[in-house]
Amino acid sequence: MAEGEARRIYLTTPIYYVNDRPHIGHAYTSLATDVLARWHRLDGHEVFFLTGTDEHGQKVEKAARDAGMDPQAFTDQVSEHFRELARRMNFSNDDFIRTTEERHRRACTALWEELARRGEIYLGHYEGWYAVRDEAFYGPDEITERDGQRFAPSGAPVEWVREPSYFFRLSAWRERLLQFYEDNPDFILPPGRRNEVISFVRAGLQDLSISRTSFRWGVPVPGDPAHVMYVWLDALTNYITAVGYPDTGAPRWRFWPADVHFVGKDILRFHAIYWPAFLMAAGIAPPRRVFAHGWWTNEGQKISKSLGNVIDPLALIGTYGLDPVRYFLLREVPFGQDGDFSRRALIARLNNELANDLGNLAQRTLSLIQRNCDARLPQRAPPTESDRELLDAAAALPGRLRALFDRQAFHEALEQVWSVVRLGNAWIDREKPWALRRTDPARMAAVLRSLHDAMRVIATVLQPFMPDTMSRMLDQLGVPPGERTLAALRTPLPGGIALPPPTPLFQKIQDAPL
Repeated sequence: MAEGEARRIYLTTPIYYVNDRPHIGHAYTSLATDVLARWHRLDGHEVFFLTGTDEHGQKVEKAARDAGMDPQAFTDQVSEHFRELARRMNFSNDDFIRTTEERHRRACTALWEELARRGEIYLGHYEGWYAVRDEAFYGPDEITERDGQRFAPSGAPVEWVREPSYFFRLSAWRERLLQFYEDNPDFILPPGRRNEVISFVRAGLQDLSISRTSFRWGVPVPGDPAHVMYVWLDALTNYITAVGYPDTGAPRWRFWPADVHFVGKDILRFHAIYWPAFLMAAGIAPPRRVFAHGWWTNEGQKISKSLGNVIDPLALIGTYGLDPVRYFLLREVPFGQDGDFSRRALIARLNNELANDLGNLAQRTLSLIQRNCDARLPQRAPPTESDRELLDAAAALPGRLRALFDRQAFHEALEQVWSVVRLGNAWIDREKPWALRRTDPARMAAVLRSLHDAMRVIATVLQPFMPDTMSRMLDQLGVPPGERTLAALRTPLPGGIALPPPTPLFQKIQDAPL
């Protein structure tokens, strides 16, 4: 996206299933969405960021029964855990949708009726291998058998089910989906996931069962309340519910189609095959992109409740601090790939990159200005060739990051920023402003001003990743709250403004639990 091209941006997390408490995977997906939303706001775009909870289906009905609770009371309780995660992780979502809301029931009903009106739905019966855990049917070629039990590709146990069902004519969409993927090569990212989806569709699609009669906890099928809607038709509709569907004249409808649906790789098929087919069949534009990220392991082990190694994101931020955890999760692993969570790695990133590299550069520079420039920002001077090395590298960051954010390359964006942080540390050691105080005070002031200008850019572009800490850094740099956007970087701060005494931005972890 070019600089100055302001537009509307719609970003979503998946809606999280309320049969359990939030874990690191939920925090990771929402964090990526939050960082991208914050970046686009920083770049002058109008952003709508949606998250929420998926509250219908057989799994939720069973979890509520096991807990001895009414399904609505159960979902009210568990949904609140996800709201708390959003608050504690400082996510900037504009809405939080629940599929038990009346607005969502209206949207699901309207979408069903439109699909039926267009002849995309018919009544039949379904029999096949069904996984309750995945809320999905699987073909015979996808089933494996161990110890007399059959399993889906996800590892979930399956059972043979036969019941009346309404069907969506998915098989008719094979060629149109393949053409859509060809016409929109960036619809699925990363590219490896795109190849998986195309291979699956090319192998042929079967009509999709979109209703159930074996449980009641769901949206009733219009005109046939013995059926409830298949949880994925229900759940996926949330993305258009939140922008006003079926009222396409609603103020929020201007955000559709969504720019990026962030999902885990385990639910890519539903978002990249079923969802665009549902939408196109109803005459609605499909989203622009589905980005499927990888999974985390914990110290080399698969994360599971049975192993007792589920990572609680709230416990993490309680130990290491919110912004270091936000930084680590998007710094450690290229977004889209699987990664291993290691507390040693988190501590190393915090101590070395945050405290030593960035924190130390800010503290040294601002302390020198306090002591040697009467705690006031030095005036700008004509830059030397040496100054330009640092200033040009910093000035290039917004453009470079803009291109990386446009393809959700968060890890690469942070590496670009850290290349300038490392340059700043090498540059201050080379220029030695502390030694220039007696020999060339004018040059000392120019060096400190160049460092300050570079750090202003660094702090500005890092706001999406570490909003609280970068707010404090910008405070210490004397940047007014209204001048912390990418566009504001084009206007230098006036020399002579008073700067507050600097305080450390990050606390090193000396002896933390591993």
